[in-house]
Amino acid sequence: MSTDQSKADDGPRPGADGTGGGTDAGTDGGEPTELKRVMGPKLLLLFIVGDIIGAGIFAITGDVAAQVGGVAWLPFLVAFAVAALTAMSYLELVSKHAQAAGAALFVHKAFGVHFVTFIVAFAVVCSGITSASTSSGLVAENLLIGLEKIFDGMPTGRGATLVTALVFIAVLALINLRGVGESVKFNVVLTLVVIAALVVIIGIGAWAMVNGNGDAGRVVVFESNTDRSLFAAVTVGTTIAFFAMVGFEDSINMVEEVREPDKIFPRVMLTGLGICALLYVLVAVAVVVVIPPDDVLEPVNKDAGILLDVVRIGAPGLPIDDIFPFLTVFAVANTALINMLMASRLLYGMAKQDVLPRPLARVLPGRRSPWIAILFTTAMAFGLITYVRSDPESDVVGSLAGTTGLLLLGVFSVVHVSCLVLRRRGGEGSFRAPVWTPWVGAVVCAFLVGPWARDREDWIQYRIGGALLAIGVVLWAITWMVNRGARGQKTGFRDVESLED
Repeated sequence: MSTDQSKADDGPRPGADGTGGGTDAGTDGGEPTELKRVMGPKLLLLFIVGDIIGAGIFAITGDVAAQVGGVAWLPFLVAFAVAALTAMSYLELVSKHAQAAGAALFVHKAFGVHFVTFIVAFAVVCSGITSASTSSGLVAENLLIGLEKIFDGMPTGRGATLVTALVFIAVLALINLRGVGESVKFNVVLTLVVIAALVVIIGIGAWAMVNGNGDAGRVVVFESNTDRSLFAAVTVGTTIAFFAMVGFEDSINMVEEVREPDKIFPRVMLTGLGICALLYVLVAVAVVVVIPPDDVLEPVNKDAGILLDVVRIGAPGLPIDDIFPFLTVFAVANTALINMLMASRLLYGMAKQDVLPRPLARVLPGRRSPWIAILFTTAMAFGLITYVRSDPESDVVGSLAGTTGLLLLGVFSVVHVSCLVLRRRGGEGSFRAPVWTPWVGAVVCAFLVGPWARDREDWIQYRIGGALLAIGVVLWAITWMVNRGARGQKTGFRDVESLED
């Protein structure tokens, strides 16, 4: 998820490149106050596609296929439809309130209740941490598999994976502490690499069908590792697949840096979603065409991602089999870094608003990065990874990726309702979603939050999500009592529009 370089209490607001000089206008004293509009439709499209494509498709395609067998492409299509409905509400809201604070801003405009705004903002923080924790496991599994091909005797057990995942999160923290801002051009390069990796998978699937090594008839065969009906299995599969579709909402935070956003934003966002949906469907088809049905339901490399099995079975002996694990590491690592950047910056913003303890807003004197917020989010990620991997029988990807989807589906439900509330108050933006989409979006997102949309063993997602939000509520309550008791100050968002600066 995206965020700009953070600023210190008395520092200038940074531009899109992480410096203080990218501006369109200034204050009376000449200090910059607006972000530079540097993104056209092509850069914005690549940003949206790059933000969506990442850990998701590599992490959960096997879990989706295990639910529905040959029709693994169907949950991705349904998840795309849910994401498109949500995008409609976001587009209508951002056309009225074109500021870089996302869901927290829209909820605050609709309800004006500080605690509700806080819960939404903190849920987004937690979704970033759970997403990065998911990515850490995927990075660890693929890195160890890749290194094992080079170095005989390389440890690849659960303990080695845990240590590697924790080291990876620690490296992200060090990069974050250094004050690395997001570079749109760098993301373009990474996006092209990720797309290239997916094209390899799609190409292997096409080659298998041409040579008769794959069975195209499997793509319409419903199978499941449970006794669910097609509707129930697709519902569960959709909640899993939704993890691969999140990220599009981050582009809202780039609205102040897009040229002519009213004109190009709706078209580009929906185009980006469509491109990702097409890639995901083709990847899912490749999986069920290349991999035997029994292995689809019980993949060999479950934690490392089923796409490794596509390469192993569909391209045996070719160099890509040795290279692909490292391509996965490269793709997933960027997603994790962006998520941890977002989470620490949001905590920093809430601390500056006196909604969370003020120390979380402290920055390093030289690097000006929010070091306490970074350490706090890193500690939360450490705890999540260790907790989930402490049980040898646990589904690491399902628990962490599912919690990410759970938190964001809850946020999206509130965003849809906010759209309806603000629509009733009047005021026209440049984009208006069809009358029915916020209603349907709110109902569908709320439906997918329920326990009926998950396996019973995945109900751990509620415990994880609830525990994370409880941590935030405790911090909020402590801050509220300290501020009310010590200074008689009312705790709340004074400037929610700048929450993600």
